[in-house]
Amino acid sequence: MTDRDLESRNTAATCQTMADVRHEIDRLDRILVALIAERQGFMDAAARIKGHRGLVRDEARIADVIAKVAVSAEQHGLSMSIADPVWRTMMDRCIAYEYTAFDALAAKTTPPKKD
Repeated sequence: MTDRDLESRNTAATCQTMADVRHEIDRLDRILVALIAERQGFMDAAARIKGHRGLVRDEARIADVIAKVAVSAEQHGLSMSIADPVWRTMMDRCIAYEYTAFDALAAKTTPPKKD
């Protein structure tokens, strides 16, 4: 992704055509994919750092993230009817990914069973 790919041509207020709107949505989607990929990398780190599979899902952390998202959403004018399900789904999928990453790491470090 180049800086040119991330250049905005319009704001929501200055878009004149659906092509303008679509250009900006596509640009934002490229940014979101890069950010979510970075977030996924931290799921790999969490899987490596957590010592027990039972620590992967942390209900208190989920509530904390949602609370922080609610504050940020309000500051940025993002409807919680969008933010809440998006973050809950992303966290759910990240937790599932982290379980898979944790299990893969555990399989590498567990000595094979002898018959």
